[in-house]
Amino acid sequence: MTVSSIDSVLFDLGGVLVNWNPRHLYRKLFANEAAVERFLAEVMTSTWVVAMDAGEPMAQAVARLVAAHPAFATEIRAYLDRWPEMYDGALDGTVALLARLRERGVPLWGLTNWSHETFPVMRPHYPFLDWFRGIVVSGEERLVKPDPAIFRLTAERFALAPPRTLYIDDSARNAAAAADFGFRAHHFRSAPLLAAELEALGLV
Repeated sequence: MTVSSIDSVLFDLGGVLVNWNPRHLYRKLFANEAAVERFLAEVMTSTWVVAMDAGEPMAQAVARLVAAHPAFATEIRAYLDRWPEMYDGALDGTVALLARLRERGVPLWGLTNWSHETFPVMRPHYPFLDWFRGIVVSGEERLVKPDPAIFRLTAERFALAPPRTLYIDDSARNAAAAADFGFRAHHFRSAPLLAAELEALGLV
């Protein structure tokens, strides 16, 4: 693949640019790290969170989980009552790379698994989100990664040619799905590794 073949960059948000992690909240509610990890693995699973990313109202999802795990009712309800505490600013190293891409005039786009209820509340806290020409939010579309349908919708809405678009996601599963769809995919693990790929492609 030549340097000139990539002309747009499509970013995942949470875990790449936005420091969202339920552990930021649940470390305040459990006595130790092992208890937090057990709760997230056995009670508040990623499947449950993805249901809200797909459009399920938070109050409904919380009520459903409380009914299934009444012993953890207080901790589960904290997801609804204290959800802003799961956000801990931006991932500055990646935001710096985003700024470099913007300075170079590279078209920037977003594709995020994010609740339609919380995204509009949190967006003003991250001014760099205004640098994107457009953002597809899963909760608004009722589609979630890694469903190929959300990659198709994004490509069509923004007139992206997947082979000429670099897609960046901290989920290996989502990055693989994007690659299967035809995007050049980067599984995000650190800002330095992403910087190396962007430099190799001549984008920064």
